[in-house]
This record gives sequence, C-alpha cells and structure tokens, in this order.
Amino acid sequence: MYDMKALYQAKSVADAVALRLAHPQAQIIAGGSDVLVQMREGKRAGAELISIYGLDELRGVSLEADGTLRIGSLTSFSHITRSELVQRYVNVLGEAVDQVGGPQIRNIGTIGGNTCNGVTSADSASTLFAYDAVVELTGPGGVRRLPIQEFYIRAGKVDIREGEIQTAILIARESYENTFGHYIKYAMRNAMDIATLGTSVNVRLSADKKTVERARVAFGVAGPVPLRAETAERLAAGKPLSMDLADAFAAAVREDINPRDSWRAARDFRMHIAVESARRAFMEAVHLAGGEL
Repeated sequence: MYDMKALYQAKSVADAVALRLAHPQAQIIAGGSDVLVQMREGKRAGAELISIYGLDELRGVSLEADGTLRIGSLTSFSHITRSELVQRYVNVLGEAVDQVGGPQIRNIGTIGGNTCNGVTSADSASTLFAYDAVVELTGPGGVRRLPIQEFYIRAGKVDIREGEIQTAILIARESYENTFGHYIKYAMRNAMDIATLGTSVNVRLSADKKTVERARVAFGVAGPVPLRAETAERLAAGKPLSMDLADAFAAAVREDINPRDSWRAARDFRMHIAVESARRAFMEAVHLAGGEL
C-alpha cells in the first residue's frame, strides 16, 4: 500500500535534526494525514520518511514567561480546539482548525503539518497571519524564529532550511491581548472540504468599546500564499465603530488580494465572497469584543 524506501523514527528533536542532515531527501512525517495519502496515490513512491510523531515535547499549548502563547508543532487540531489557553486568548484559532476535515483528521492532523505544507487553503494559516504568529524552527545552528509572513515563500514552499524541523508556533501577548476574532470558511460543502476562501478577522477596541484600536484581516486562497489585507487594517485603525466602517473595511480588502480562477471558483466570485466575508467577520469580531455597530 505504501511504497517507501525507509522509515526513520526520531527519538528527540536533536535526533530529528541529525536524521534530516543524514537523509536530506527524506520527508518529515507527523500525523501523516497528507503524506500517507499522497504515498497511497503513488506521488511519493520510494520515499524516505523521518517520523517525528513520537516527540511528545512538541505537543501541547502553554504560556511562556512573557505571556507568549506557545503551540507545539505536533499539537493536533482537536487538542488546539479543546485547549483552555486557546479558548481564553485566541478562540478563533480553535474555531478555525475545528473546520479541518472530519474528526479523524482533526485527531491526527497537526498544526505543524498544516503550516509546513505551504498551501494557501490551510484553515489555520489565515488566523495565524492575522495574529502575527511566529514560526519556531530548530536545526543544526540552533533555534530560528521568523514571522509567519516570511515563512511562506510561494505556493507549496516554506522557509525550512537544511536539517531544520518546525518545533512551535508562537503568538505574542501583544498580538492576542484584549483581541477578539472570527473565522469564516467558504467551501462547496459544509464539511470535509478544502476552503474556497478562508477569512480571519480580529479587532481590539478602545476601553469605551466605541473605537477600533486595531484591526487585522487575513485570507487563505486569496493569493498563492495566505496574506494580510493591510489597506483595510490601516483604514479601520482609530476609527469610530459604524456600519459604514464595516462596509469600507470590507471593500478595502480588494486592494491587497489576488485570488485566481480555478475549478472551485472563479476569481470574481472569490473577490465577492472575500468582501462579504470580511464584512461579516468584522461585525462578529466587534460583537465578541463588546462593541456595537
């Protein structure tokens, strides 16, 4: 069923790095929800695999001393959704990954695998972009951290260097504190489908809940990689809440996105649902933050 040349089982992060250096053509496998399917289809015939699934130190959600939310790269989608820390600080991330596949996929699939694939349709990606997430990579030179916007290079390609593995996703306290978000996935089916478009919005309101202090909006499938619509973000910052602001915020996303035609949806349709989903997600995020429009 699975045509593979060899399977190496990493015993630690250091061992995984050593195996990567010794077998540079080998594919990292965690939950296997993507790699094993591809192998069964014959797309990776004769592949070498390095399994990091047994590295429990890469699982779990925790807070670092400075308040940074740390999500281990082997943390499953279902674990993220159930995490008390995620529910308290970035509940929208739990809601987003709860829309990945079905229960079996969410129990085995990992956030590391979801991001390392480099695909623009990853349900976690737009929310991680909207919260200025940082990707932690560990390799022969030690630990390297870079903003998730720099991690994605092009469609299907991320910045993982020789010998490196992704070890965590980090969200700084200043990115999530007093911030509320909402994710909308538009797909051809309500379940078990890849996003036609994914939209994640979060807002931070003033103390009196009448003004937008900060807004973020990010998309999946609105370009070759996930992306932020910074024109809309700048437009909303410092503005009093109103329905006119919600409409203007949504319309402004057109300035930064570049969806493509595909068999799933035409470019013009993706543009249309990007504007509408940005408006709806903004309204819901404001509501969650205690504001009124």
